Order: sequence, then C-alpha cells, then structure tokens
Amino acid sequence: MEIKIHSINNTKVAEILSDEMVIQNFQDGLDLLGNIYYQGIDKMVMYEKNITPLFFDLKTKMAGDILQKFSNYRVRLAIVGDFNTYESKSMKDFIFESNTTRHINFVKTLEEALEKLSG
Repeated sequence: MEIKIHSINNTKVAEILSDEMVIQNFQDGLDLLGNIYYQGIDKMVMYEKNITPLFFDLKTKMAGDILQKFSNYRVRLAIVGDFNTYESKSMKDFIFESNTTRHINFVKTLEEALEKLSG
C-alpha cells in the first residue's frame, strides 16, 4: 500500500493506492484511519476495489461502523468507484445520503474526489 499526498488549496489529501484489498474488516478500516489521522491528515481518497464487497452489503454493518469512526475523528473520505452496479435500494439511499452530508462521498473519479475534499 502507498499513501500519496495531494496538496490542494492548502489542504492535504491522502490517496490510498494499492493493488490489493486494503480494508477487509473493521480493524483494517480503523488502522488506516489511525495511520492517516496521526500524520495530521483529515481527508482521504480510497478506491472501491480496495474495500471488501462486504462493506457494500449494509446488512453486515461494516460500512456504518467504519464510517462512524471517520465521522468521530472528523476525517472526510471519498470513495472512488462505479456505484451504479449496486442494485440495493438501501445502498443507493446510503450513497445518496452520504453524498448529501459531504463528510463521506461516493464519486466516480479521483478528480471529483479531490475537488469535493479540497472545497
């Protein structure tokens, strides 16, 4: 895993780059959050491909538990991916609500993620 730091408008944004699954469970999410937080960064971009599919199954409560920690520590997150593949109404509603609050964003491109997090 590599952490690439983007500096935009005097804002640091950590981009998580990996060819492997980075978040496979709650503890992985918490460890990543702690790593970023202790580097003094409060904005992060992740890719859908690096997060276990269980995260996107709301019945597992993994997304809610992990994202609650991001909220508690006031770390904004953008997840980049193609979220049109999720047919669950609950997941679509979750994504819509998350994007409305702007603390957690589900976006299509890195550029969109950086724009949301640096604005």
